[in-house]
Amino acid sequence: MLERVIAAVREVARDEIMARYLQVERIYKADGSFYTEADLSAQEKLLERLHDIAPVAMIGEEMPEAEQQAQWEAGGDGLWSIDPIDGTSNFLNGLPYFAVSVALMRGGRSVLGVIYNPATDEMFYAEQGKGAFLNGKVLPLSRRKISLNKAIANVDFKRLDRRLAMEIVAKPPYSSQRNYGTCTLEWCYTAAGYFDLYLHGGQKPWDYAAGCLILEEAGGHRCTLDEDDYWSGNPWRRSVIGALDADLFVLWRDWVRSRMSDINQPG
Repeated sequence: MLERVIAAVREVARDEIMARYLQVERIYKADGSFYTEADLSAQEKLLERLHDIAPVAMIGEEMPEAEQQAQWEAGGDGLWSIDPIDGTSNFLNGLPYFAVSVALMRGGRSVLGVIYNPATDEMFYAEQGKGAFLNGKVLPLSRRKISLNKAIANVDFKRLDRRLAMEIVAKPPYSSQRNYGTCTLEWCYTAAGYFDLYLHGGQKPWDYAAGCLILEEAGGHRCTLDEDDYWSGNPWRRSVIGALDADLFVLWRDWVRSRMSDINQPG
């Protein structure tokens, strides 16, 4: 199944996404967000191909919200979670940080994940209990023991509590910060060892379904801002505190949560 999913993702990325690279315009939704013709075409083709592989429920980022909810509720025994282009802004502007993300979920948890950046030909993938890989190489590509104050963090400030974001900007506990605007690749880059730390304030299933499995299978660690069990809580806005190294993860989690605790203190 994994090989068939990888083949489908690669084909759709080539035919529906890269064939339209720098040739499409943004189409605005009612909520102010946007998509492109490439998003819609890629999602349609992925739905067709994945249904042939496993005919289970499916959610895609570009589906109407009511349909997403209905498919999620129907997908306990099997659910494809799809983001046809994660990082549409980057795709539109020619920045080579966008990806196709596909995950198979059972019981609300991921069992297979594929994330592909067609601009760089980086294919990340994992199956539950079988490890994680980048183009055939075992993840992580590098593993290092460092202190929190020497770490490189990927932090998405946009969806964090404003007070927490300001605290991190003013007094970062790490050495350096990045944000590429593509949730799925940020998970993968943490799994590969490119980043030491990861923090995001809220993701939808198609943002985290494949990436969280890839990080887990690479030996990484993750929780939410509120729960040690990453899979508990609201699946439609799931925050992430993550790290590859176990000791560094504990330090990072405790630092973030201590600031959240201070913020939530009355008065």
